[in-house]
Amino acid sequence: MVTGQMLLYVGVGALALAIVIGVLALSSASVGRAGVARALETIDRVYAPGSAAASEENLRTRALGPAGRQLGGLARALTPNGARAWLQRWLDYAGNPPAWPPERIVEMQGIGLLLFAALGAAAGFLSGASLTTLFGLVIVGATFGFWLPFLVVYQVGARRQEEIRKSLPDAMDLLTVSVEAGMGFDAAVAHVSAAMPGALGREFARMLQETQMGQRRGEAIRALANRSKVPELRTFATAVMQATDLGIPIAHVLREQAGEMRLRRRQNAEERAQKVPVKVVFPLVLCLFPALFIVVIGPGVINIMRTMFS
Repeated sequence: MVTGQMLLYVGVGALALAIVIGVLALSSASVGRAGVARALETIDRVYAPGSAAASEENLRTRALGPAGRQLGGLARALTPNGARAWLQRWLDYAGNPPAWPPERIVEMQGIGLLLFAALGAAAGFLSGASLTTLFGLVIVGATFGFWLPFLVVYQVGARRQEEIRKSLPDAMDLLTVSVEAGMGFDAAVAHVSAAMPGALGREFARMLQETQMGQRRGEAIRALANRSKVPELRTFATAVMQATDLGIPIAHVLREQAGEMRLRRRQNAEERAQKVPVKVVFPLVLCLFPALFIVVIGPGVINIMRTMFS
């Protein structure tokens, strides 16, 4: 009986280990860039050098591609249509990372489902759980592994949008100075993209590339606003579109926008500074005050106890 249980544990552990090795192999294998990712790589190389790193397809990707496609088909069948639209929107917020096309995310959903379901089963077997508890662990693990890639995309997109928000005032100042120095709007945008590599420079480079491919400036700026959830960037896009449609000098609009963004950045800094005293209360109450009470009141309590029991 004991030997049978040991063989069962060894089999479950070997299965979990095999799945982990497969996941690591799939994760380390990079995906060839196609579609939007390839276009963004070209834009980065021409207008915003240093914003993204190159990635090439290798043998492991070609060898493990069929298995990934099978798992992607499973995940695609389980993913609601609304979740797919959400994923595409947040991939735009994340800058459409070249190694993370939607197909790769769907494949990782299938891999995560199988991996965490196996880990849940292994945890149930090793802990000697009942059949109902074991089934619950498998369901919880599969659910967590299935939605884990979405959580990663959300985290990356939120961090990138915060980077855009922080660098936007400096970019607006540089854009305003460039336009007031006599440069055209497109040339000033190209200058900002080259001088400020990063998330915002990459977005400006993409907007410039779209205008040079024949798209109207207003449409390119509107697309820039739709790819971001930063309110300041959306306000800037709206102001530039209105200036373009109404024939208002762009330098005046940029100057007003730059001043407003500097003011908003100062207000945000003051708001965060005012929240500090409230956040400090919890460490004081939980960490400092108990030790302080022990040091101050402790000797008196000891003397009282000695007096009472002497």
